[in-house]
Amino acid sequence: MVTLILPRLVDVSAASRRSASVVERNLAALKSVYWLLLLSGFVEPLLYLLSIGVGVGALVGDLPLPDGRLVSYAAFVAPAMLASSAMTGALAETTFNFFGKMKYMKLYDGMIATPVRPFEIAVGELGWAMLRGSAYSAAFLGVMVALDLTSVTRALTALPAAVLVGFAFGALGMAISTFMRSWQDFDLVGSAQFTLFLFSGTFVPAQAYPTVLHWLIEITPLYRSVHLIRGVALGSGGWLWLLDVLYLLVVVAVGLLVASRRMGRLLYK
Repeated sequence: MVTLILPRLVDVSAASRRSASVVERNLAALKSVYWLLLLSGFVEPLLYLLSIGVGVGALVGDLPLPDGRLVSYAAFVAPAMLASSAMTGALAETTFNFFGKMKYMKLYDGMIATPVRPFEIAVGELGWAMLRGSAYSAAFLGVMVALDLTSVTRALTALPAAVLVGFAFGALGMAISTFMRSWQDFDLVGSAQFTLFLFSGTFVPAQAYPTVLHWLIEITPLYRSVHLIRGVALGSGGWLWLLDVLYLLVVVAVGLLVASRRMGRLLYK
């Protein structure tokens, strides 16, 4: 029995090290200008929060939560901006950057000449995307606490939720990127991302839309992410956030599976 389990443990350990080496490669490749790109991904949702959440919020007033409590419009919008920030950071790494490494830099062709396998590359790139998304999320949560839009305790609870959102969109972006043929195809990804941003309960409750659109919105990954983080950051929604967690975990699993299988076909052909 021990002899059957031990090789599996060794395989998992070796695979983890190989995935970690992919993350280390990305860290080593960082350049000074790259930090400006990281900063830009954090600033965009912050500007939305200040302009719409605070500015328009002065005209809108308070909004009710599902449990009946009233919160300021800025407090309502902020968790959605946090989810959007995590999504943006993860997708930036697993769409354009991932596609460039795979198709034009041929980086992964060199990696598979080593013991590193496509699934381990996918896990490593997803881990790197998660680090970027987590950096955005942590900084944005600091702003939310500073603006008194959430408490420190809830912010600490919301951070793992934001990390999960980054994992989900990172896996989804990586899977989609394996189907892209050229840079122009990413225009569709940008359009889909912006549509999700506008219609995921970001600025108004999903219930404000017509019934059919309302139900379509509720099955999108960004809506489930917004619903999860809003429930955690504002203390609303009860235990329904467990459904959001399950949904996002499924997205992570499916995204990783599709991405690794597609990478295997593209790299070994």
